[in-house]
Amino acid sequence: MKIINAKESPSTEGDFFCMILSLPDFSAYHEIGRVPSEGFMNLSLCMIVKNEEKTIGRCLAGVAEAVDEIIIVDTGSTDKTKEIAGKYTDKIYDFAWNDDFSAARNFSFSKATGDFILWLDADDVLTFEELEKFIDFKKTLSEKDDVVLMRYECAFDEDGNAVFFFYRERIFRRAKGFLWKGRVHEAVEYSGNVRYSDIAIKHFSAKTEYGDRNLKIYEKQKASGEAFSPRDVFYYGRELFYHKRYGDAKKTLCSFLENPNGWVENKIEACKFLSEIYLSENDTENAAKTLFSSFLYGSPRAEICCRIGNIFVGKGQYETAVFWYKSALSAAEDGKGGAFVSIEYSGFIPLIMLTFCHDRTGKLADAEEYNRRAGKLRPNSKEYLYNLKYFEGLKNSVYKE
Repeated sequence: MKIINAKESPSTEGDFFCMILSLPDFSAYHEIGRVPSEGFMNLSLCMIVKNEEKTIGRCLAGVAEAVDEIIIVDTGSTDKTKEIAGKYTDKIYDFAWNDDFSAARNFSFSKATGDFILWLDADDVLTFEELEKFIDFKKTLSEKDDVVLMRYECAFDEDGNAVFFFYRERIFRRAKGFLWKGRVHEAVEYSGNVRYSDIAIKHFSAKTEYGDRNLKIYEKQKASGEAFSPRDVFYYGRELFYHKRYGDAKKTLCSFLENPNGWVENKIEACKFLSEIYLSENDTENAAKTLFSSFLYGSPRAEICCRIGNIFVGKGQYETAVFWYKSALSAAEDGKGGAFVSIEYSGFIPLIMLTFCHDRTGKLADAEEYNRRAGKLRPNSKEYLYNLKYFEGLKNSVYKE
């Protein structure tokens, strides 16, 4: 049987699914003349960019037909970003970078003239299939709408199916004057009439490594004495975690959890990161306690259940692990409460782990059945195929005997 060693970061997403690093072929896209939205609300696209020559053309080609105005704010490109953007709009503005994403985004919003504002990053994509749906959705926008949250897909399996998503504030009624806040991991504190749309924006980053830009901005903010919002504290702790500064991350995330004003979804995420830190210290008891404490902030999340199951697998307590993996299967989320949703944790991952646990406890028929169910979700996954050969080998060995 194939399994990720529970003592070796058992819940790291990369152990169970891969992000698609190769970019989709958008060569069929062409420069499209935008058609005025006669009788409908006008939509302005606002983007902030820097050295995005590899992706900005793909992004703009995919969305140009759906918007009435394109605003590009460049924060210091030294490549062909502005030249490529110029094929789609003449509304390109320079903005002196000041380590503040919100300032740049608010500047871009100030240039918009449409009834509504859509924002995208250069490595975001509206596919052919989603474009048609988006154009139809745009026709339904009215003065009654203040904010639209759209599905944001950021990770994909070997067949290109989304396995990680959340709903992000994506379209705003300009007259509301909403502003971005936060130097890094910026967000809009929106209000009013909120709509949800399942039309998906896909995130296909061309970057191959996680840099330290965000961490440096937070460190600069801290050194200057500038106040941190609860959201800032959480994301600062997350950046420290990503850069393996576990001592600082633990202190920061614990302080965030003590703040009554922190958002519950961020608190659940903080418990997840703190648990990983404890695991790195071989402290499985506190790792488990921290995951259990996440239940104080909301119903058990599928990912949390799987992480608890992984801890019991590491202890060889397979029956207890089975309980938590089965709990994960019944804990699917729709994401509309604001949570980050890893689809795999309520489907493929617990099924694979149930396969392993039942094999270890001698329940081979059950193990094979769970693997079959995992294969229905991801028939080309290396885990399913590995296990398939494993069970075939067992049958062949029995037959030979």
